[in-house]
Amino acid sequence: MTTDPSVPVFGTEQIRRARYSVAAVFTVHGAVTGSFATRVPWIQDHASVSAGQLGLALAFPAIGASLAMPLASSVSHRFGARTALRGLLALWTLALTLPALAPNLITLCAALFVFGASAGMSDVAMNALGVEVENRLNKSIMSGLHGMWSVGALLGSAAGTVAAHIGADARLHHTLAALVLTTLGLVACQGVLDLRSEPDEEPPPRFTLPPKSALIIGAVGFCAVFAEGASMDWSAVYLRDIMGSSAGLAAASTTAFALMMAIARISGDRIVDRFGAVRTVRAGGALATLGGVLVVLAPGPAVALCGFGLLGLGVAVVVPLAFAAAGRSGTNPGRAIAGVATITYTSGLIAPSAIGSLAEATSLLVSFGLVTVLAFGLVLGAGVLRSADRKVAEGGVPQPAPTGSQKVS
Repeated sequence: MTTDPSVPVFGTEQIRRARYSVAAVFTVHGAVTGSFATRVPWIQDHASVSAGQLGLALAFPAIGASLAMPLASSVSHRFGARTALRGLLALWTLALTLPALAPNLITLCAALFVFGASAGMSDVAMNALGVEVENRLNKSIMSGLHGMWSVGALLGSAAGTVAAHIGADARLHHTLAALVLTTLGLVACQGVLDLRSEPDEEPPPRFTLPPKSALIIGAVGFCAVFAEGASMDWSAVYLRDIMGSSAGLAAASTTAFALMMAIARISGDRIVDRFGAVRTVRAGGALATLGGVLVVLAPGPAVALCGFGLLGLGVAVVVPLAFAAAGRSGTNPGRAIAGVATITYTSGLIAPSAIGSLAEATSLLVSFGLVTVLAFGLVLGAGVLRSADRKVAEGGVPQPAPTGSQKVS
């Protein structure tokens, strides 16, 4: 989106209102993810799929998102930012109903493909508007917006935990949740900036190969997003199948993970400002590693629950700092950020299916052993994010790229 900076199209109050509106949109978006994640065990049973088949199916949201995200720019270009976001967010909230309706593996994969495609397009649209608001406010808000996404995921997973605890049918649960979230999303979109592209504006390139400077930074982001995706999608199944916990307690693992992610993202900027990117990520990696060890060695559900919480706390701020470091590396920061986004999104693509495939061949214990090893990779690789420190010291906040990178958030 472009506007003539010499023309004050939006007043201060309107921009301030847009900030809170976009924050509400992020919250709604996150609530859909949280609502879905807590009912994955129910969906698995309803579709009668094995752990390996579930892992395959859980790759389809990322496939759908990666293929559909480039379309978001065209939609925004044609209809304007507000109308595009309103429609794309509604598609995402209503798509929540689809996975629980799937009776078998094929229909589950198709449902999750649509689910992911709508998620990716709405993700791009809301991030783009968040950046526009940030530019007009002349101060950083993206970290807080992604923190609100985590709050939404927490609220959605909390409601899902209650639904699972009382044994509610996920079809009914997700239908009611979709109706509520669609309504809230439409209301929130009313206050966002109604930006429109210039008639002669060309859409951004759809694919960008990562430069060499972004590869090692992206590798650190890869570890964090892999741990995030594995924990978000498999924690409830882990507690149910390995720990023998009830459906309600199993769903609570997703809530614990989302809660720690939200706390870390909301407070992370001040921590990074005080201790620097490297020490923050190194400490986060240590916490995530400890969490993985607790999950693998847990004698009971309570310890495993704490482990998933520590995993969420440890990986939460890594990806924003990876984007900040990429933006300060090399001579083409935009291309570097896009490269890191590609690498981290690939991690989100393969994590659920990799965990399922490894669990099918061995066990979920071994799968989360791999997650623990990757979490320790954050401790070893934190030094490559040193270039993020100066921006933070100057009062800035690392900004996630508006390309759908926060599912590993």
